Amino acid sequence: MKKWLRQFTSEDWIIVIAGAVILALAAAFPSSMPQMPKTIGTADSWLSALYMFVFILILTYATSAALRRPLRGIFLSLLVIFLLTFGAQLLAAVPFFKELGLEPVFFSVILGLLISNTVGVPQWMKAAIQSEFYIKIGIICLGSTILFKEVLESGAYGLAQSLIVVFTVWYFAFWLCRRMKIDPEMGTMLSSAVSICGVSAAIATCGVIKGDNKKLSYVISLVLIIAIPMMYLLPWLSRVMGLNEEVAGAWLGGTIDTTGAVAASGTLIGETAAKTAVIVKSSQNVLLGVAAFIISLLWSYRGTPSGQQEKVTAKVIWDRFPKFVVGFILASIVFSFCMDEATAKTVGTVTKGFQNTLFSIAFVCIGLETRFKDIFGKENRRPLYAFLIAQGFNIVVTLLVALLMFGLLKPML
Repeated sequence: MKKWLRQFTSEDWIIVIAGAVILALAAAFPSSMPQMPKTIGTADSWLSALYMFVFILILTYATSAALRRPLRGIFLSLLVIFLLTFGAQLLAAVPFFKELGLEPVFFSVILGLLISNTVGVPQWMKAAIQSEFYIKIGIICLGSTILFKEVLESGAYGLAQSLIVVFTVWYFAFWLCRRMKIDPEMGTMLSSAVSICGVSAAIATCGVIKGDNKKLSYVISLVLIIAIPMMYLLPWLSRVMGLNEEVAGAWLGGTIDTTGAVAASGTLIGETAAKTAVIVKSSQNVLLGVAAFIISLLWSYRGTPSGQQEKVTAKVIWDRFPKFVVGFILASIVFSFCMDEATAKTVGTVTKGFQNTLFSIAFVCIGLETRFKDIFGKENRRPLYAFLIAQGFNIVVTLLVALLMFGLLKPML
């Protein structure tokens, strides 16, 4: 019994518990939960920011204490990171940037990159730089916004497109990485990031294969940097090619690797394109759990690095399966089937606010951890080229499937 209970003291389970606490509080007290303000024009907006900071601070202290990590330095480090996150939120609210569709996470990464690539990150600031921690909790919150009924009713074509694209692009990207002699860890994370849902998929895959965090950080940085030009290039190409809004939205939703960037990019085309893009991206998010399970199976059968074959049992698969993905799936199930739709959407608005804030904090951390010389250095050129080629393949394949599903089949039926 003690051995069984001990597993819940691991980092993965502590993150699931933290995510569950946020969702439970949001469901019980939706109107009392802190929210990140978009302006600083009133005293209430400053209070809202303060409440959000205190909430995140307590969350970080509580989980760090549970994991027996040092608590010294967290307050000052998190305060600076939060101020950068708040600054990113304010920049995204500037009308000029808002019209361009630039979202808070974009500025979060930029601000972090500016510091890490100019003055550098001082030692005292590293205590709260925990990008994976914040993203994993954010992914659990993301699960609460994915309602199966909504996806199935309005996104059957999006789900079909996602199934075809995810498995086709993943296999191509993995094959390409093997051909380019990129190590299996990097290749698996890169393939998942390109084909499924970007940052979330890369982190889930890293958890499954127990991958190197430095390689994960590199893949995440690639995803975020490449997503920025795609946000503007694909809408422009859609107009040049004369694509209707549904086809264009399906194309954007299947290729751009962050949900916020998908929504912003779709808005540049029109309301229908934005809605379709989000539906397709949500369909790919739904596949995150399925993909994680399949990868855990493949990696278990692959054996250990020393060449020893690991006996594949249910326990081995369960041990490899990232528990925050379990939290993501359970959140989606609970909000889809244990709440009425109106309540689920109301609470989902609150949890989406937490998801966006946690992602923004995580992307500040990623920016602080990333140096351009590491991304574009000679030793990382092969993964960079593989990512760009795989993303190019993804763009072409997704366009063809979007034309088939939303340009041909849907109008006929």
